[in-house]
Amino acid sequence: MTGSVPATDSRVFATLLPLTVAVFLAFLTIGMQLPVLPLHLKTVLGMGPVVIGVVVGAQFAAALLSRAGAGTFADLRGSRRAVWAGLVTAAASGVVTVLSLPFVSVPALSVAVLLLGRVVLAVGESLIITGALGWGVGLVGPQNAGKVMVWNGIAIYGAFALGAPLGVAVSARWGMTGVGLATVVLPLAAGLLLGGMRTVAPSAVRRTPFYRVLGAVWVPGLGLALSSIGLGVISAFAALLFTARGWGDAGLVFTAFGVAFILARLLFGSLPDRLGGARVALVSVLIEAVGMLVIWGAETAAMACLGAALTGFGYSLAFPGFGVEAVRRAPPQTRGLAMGAYVAFLDLALGITGPLAGVLADSRGLAAVFAAGAAAVALSALVALRLWMQPRPA
Repeated sequence: MTGSVPATDSRVFATLLPLTVAVFLAFLTIGMQLPVLPLHLKTVLGMGPVVIGVVVGAQFAAALLSRAGAGTFADLRGSRRAVWAGLVTAAASGVVTVLSLPFVSVPALSVAVLLLGRVVLAVGESLIITGALGWGVGLVGPQNAGKVMVWNGIAIYGAFALGAPLGVAVSARWGMTGVGLATVVLPLAAGLLLGGMRTVAPSAVRRTPFYRVLGAVWVPGLGLALSSIGLGVISAFAALLFTARGWGDAGLVFTAFGVAFILARLLFGSLPDRLGGARVALVSVLIEAVGMLVIWGAETAAMACLGAALTGFGYSLAFPGFGVEAVRRAPPQTRGLAMGAYVAFLDLALGITGPLAGVLADSRGLAAVFAAGAAAVALSALVALRLWMQPRPA
């Protein structure tokens, strides 16, 4: 069954709700690992910042490489199949994570297995979010693309906000075994919610070269990449910063980020569709850059959490802001591939941020990576300004 529902906000929300909840459950697997994995690598396996950055960033690098395949799969085979394939793959990554634990006495081998688990999780995440975005736009129409991105973002960062303290609690009681088993169960539970959702027919009958879609979305994609470096720095190094300064539970910083992220989307989520993506993105990334600077200068856990909240609030509308511009520039029959190409810029940013920030942390200290993140985010304002000033395609 195909077609779009009428474009009332309540109808859009009702249509997207099961998909949104399923994405939330699936991404809890990532949220639970945010504060736990870096500390496991450091305290149990004895790894330094560079290795930690590589392991954390590997998920995003692998997701980058899988976006084209995920987008093509969604366009040719259907978004529903893409989401289901992603959920099963994400569950498999939990099995690999558990298999790394018997080898903690051989740290290099345990790290290698963990790395494999991150790669498998990345492929699953790529299929899930690419499929979910294409499925959502197919259900409610491209005129509501911003709302689809808003609700998917609420699901993802809500999962980060809840997943971080949940991961700390699960790890405290059952260790990484509990986190790995949760990674198996949660994606499968998400799949149970999707049985009654309408299927959207594949949007393409032949494969579109990835480079063609990439050429249409690269400018908003660059804005997304630069604005996402703040998220990458927080994901890889916030927990280490809290531990180094004795600030207590690092899960609080992820919760502050996630709660502010969700609040911004609930209050202002309709703005990219109404006012234009570039204008909203411009204001958003400036707020985000200020938040990163607050973390850089923080002398207490409360100030660091305030900075994380500002970062999350600003970043919240950067993704749909730049994303609306990407949708307007891509051919409509390549919806899944366009979403994959756009999100690939997020993966690129997060994939390189971890290793590069790890090198910077080794030489200049942990605080320096947050200052560098603020500078990168500020550069994305120039991209938003360019998109705002140049004519937008029909």
